[in-house]
Amino acid sequence: MPAGEVRSPMHKNLRVLSHPLIQAKVTVLRRKETPSALFKQTVDELTGLMLYEITGDLPTRTVEIETPLERTRGEVLDVSHINIVTILRAGLGMVGGVVRLLPDVRVGVLGFERDERTLQARFYYAKLPEFDERTRTIVLDPMLATGGTAVAALEHLRERGVGEIAFASIIAAPEGVRRVHALFPDVVIYTAALDRELNERGFILPGLGDAGDRIFGTEGVGPGLAPERVAPRRTADR
Repeated sequence: MPAGEVRSPMHKNLRVLSHPLIQAKVTVLRRKETPSALFKQTVDELTGLMLYEITGDLPTRTVEIETPLERTRGEVLDVSHINIVTILRAGLGMVGGVVRLLPDVRVGVLGFERDERTLQARFYYAKLPEFDERTRTIVLDPMLATGGTAVAALEHLRERGVGEIAFASIIAAPEGVRRVHALFPDVVIYTAALDRELNERGFILPGLGDAGDRIFGTEGVGPGLAPERVAPRRTADR
């Protein structure tokens, strides 16, 4: 187990990343005074730190290289069987932190919105990389609250034959973790913070507000929750 990782007794496939650098970045994100530009930058940096923990078993291959003095061998990352899938729109804020460290990784997107009639997550867009039975897919979404969108995304991927999947979020609520693992117990969830609970309106407590609004500067629709996330059973996003 990596030094900065805590495995929760509540869920064997939950990894809470406790490295001090990660926790310091979470504090920046939690502060309501943090401006959008700094919030966006911190999400990017935090994602890179989380990726360090998530990819500890990433395969490498040996290559021959020339130093300024002589020929030697070195290790390079093999990302040929790694896919990144980000959930629109907040997950876009995490992509930069991944591709900066893994510039050759393949990135796909999934989009969901709330169906105003059924109040459930409704798929509206997908652009996914190619995959095979050896592919490991990492899904990115900053917030795992009720788990509605996470479950919809995982269902979409599994219906298309995607095998090994990990889910990476910046903060998670116990309710969302339980919902995901009730249906997908094999999916490893990585998070920088397992928060206390959801309140009656579906807010993660203590939380950090609405990640998408704070990343893209579209706050003003309420104290940290976009309209589509007003209640746990009315969410199409998270």
